[in-house]
Amino acid sequence: MRLGTSSPLSHTSPEEWAQKQVKLGCTTVVFPVQSNEDEKKIIAYKDVADKAGLSIAEVGIWRNALSADPDERKKNMDYCVEQLRLAEFLGARCAVNVAGAFGERWDGGYRANFTVDAWKQTVSMVQEIIDRADVKNTYFSLEPMPWMIPTGPGEYVKLMEAVGRDRFAVHMDIINMINSADRYFNPEEIVDECAAVLGKHIRSCHIKDVHLDSRYTLRLEECGPGDGEFPLRYYVTKMHEIDTDMPVILEHLNTDEEYIRFMTYLKEELNGLYKSI
Repeated sequence: MRLGTSSPLSHTSPEEWAQKQVKLGCTTVVFPVQSNEDEKKIIAYKDVADKAGLSIAEVGIWRNALSADPDERKKNMDYCVEQLRLAEFLGARCAVNVAGAFGERWDGGYRANFTVDAWKQTVSMVQEIIDRADVKNTYFSLEPMPWMIPTGPGEYVKLMEAVGRDRFAVHMDIINMINSADRYFNPEEIVDECAAVLGKHIRSCHIKDVHLDSRYTLRLEECGPGDGEFPLRYYVTKMHEIDTDMPVILEHLNTDEEYIRFMTYLKEELNGLYKSI
């Protein structure tokens, strides 16, 4: 597998960006330039990534394409399409978003997220993005969420079947699926299920950790790798078995120093699994 981070780290040029990624131990990256930026800038970052041997794991989207506001929804849908087309141009493994929320917060948890209408709108949204982008090599994917479609492997399979597009694939964030005591206390089982039913469709993975707080009621908190209790090496081993070039992306940290610290931990914890340049 290939390690990377969601952070571009502080830099002043495409060359410095690539150099810092390699120095950190990354062999894959999240592309740091968006489709609405200058084409020359996009090409410059693509070229230095290629020269440095950095695969492009993901093009991020992170917009609510199911917004209740019609103008906002159209703008976000258009952005999804253009980001997917950018992924195609770059040779990225996927473009990734979350399904979207039916409430004020774009990625929030709401009862309306799980209605029949929400399911239908999610299916239609994915179909439209893929059909409009008309990509041939990359994939559109949705990151699973604890309070948004899809919340687990079984639901993801049903969603893929409903969408019915071969350019729809899986983005794996196992920690986002840990939304119950059962999944927290039986982590190997959920990893095994994901590998068994989603394995061949997984294009990229996120890595972080989860901690169970001792206070009532059930409080599961996302944290940096090693600061929680999830069997991260077991998880990554299963993803590596699926694809030896599988990207595993460290995310949701706040500073360059934190990314350096947790990447150092991951390289030690995952020794023998990850590729180096």
